[in-house]
Amino acid sequence: MTPEDTAISEVAGGVDTHQDTHTAAVIDQVGRVLGTEQFPATTAGYAALLAWMRSFGRLGRVGVEGTGAYGAGLARLLHDQGITVVEVDRPDRKTRRFQGKSDPIDAVQAAKTALAGERTGTPKQRDGRIEALRNLRVARRSAVEQRADTQRQIKALIVTAPDQVRERLRHLPVRELIAVCADLRPDRTDAASPTAAAKIALRSLARRHRQLTAEIADLDELLEPLVAAINPRLVAANGVGTDVAGQLLVTAGQNHDRLRSEAAFAMLCGAAPIPASSGKTNRHRLNRGGDRHANAALYRVVLCRLRWDPRTRAYAERRTQQGMTKKEIIRCLKRYIARELYQLITSNDLELAA
Repeated sequence: MTPEDTAISEVAGGVDTHQDTHTAAVIDQVGRVLGTEQFPATTAGYAALLAWMRSFGRLGRVGVEGTGAYGAGLARLLHDQGITVVEVDRPDRKTRRFQGKSDPIDAVQAAKTALAGERTGTPKQRDGRIEALRNLRVARRSAVEQRADTQRQIKALIVTAPDQVRERLRHLPVRELIAVCADLRPDRTDAASPTAAAKIALRSLARRHRQLTAEIADLDELLEPLVAAINPRLVAANGVGTDVAGQLLVTAGQNHDRLRSEAAFAMLCGAAPIPASSGKTNRHRLNRGGDRHANAALYRVVLCRLRWDPRTRAYAERRTQQGMTKKEIIRCLKRYIARELYQLITSNDLELAA
């Protein structure tokens, strides 16, 4: 479709993003579709998409699906050009059931969502030190998960290994076990033997474990000064270290002013209780949404303070006497800690931009 001949005073846009192409739509202030078009997901394609949208009139806001994935590059360009970007979710099942599913339909729906103000989420900025921190943490988390998998595989192989191998290794602590397995000298010409094959496999896994440990240590050398430079007060908080602080900074984002309040931050971390009242029943339930990595970070802070912080221990004892369970107490503590750490994140005086 092409622009109408008559100029439109203000328009809204929507974009359905994919790996290779982005489908854009433009609507006027009453929701009429003015045009849909597909563009390549490249720098030149982003510029052409923006120019095409502006050809219909003054571009007010643009709803973009997947600003943290395929739409990240487009969101950066729109932000640099001063365009208001709204992060929208894909249409729910009921809407898709009645309207159908196609890239133009999704783009039009994103534009209507942005125009109606149904979604007010501001995308994270991905051009500063927080984005660098996120990239390093992705690599570290992957290495930690792979190392844990490798360790479990080593122990599983020992359980089924021949008796002489199993009896030698089964009672060793992890550090010593990795060292012994890495130094095994099996006969590679006898790989058809279960004993030799088990030793070869254990040596390979142990050396992989060592390599991943070295990789994690290398990334930690980069992460520790970076997190401390971004927000030293957060790192110094009771129970908060480099790993927890890094996760919470990534969750809040470079432009943490997009979080309206500490309640919004708690909801983002999955630490805000959800109302579950009906009739004469008045209660709240556990929040199973939000960023679960951030929720796990708050949980680690709670465990640390329950062990070492006198105020937290006193609070837990008081709530226990009131009849609350340990899980309920931890849920309350996560909510309080989210409030405290939110203040440290948003009151940081350091400039986060690179």
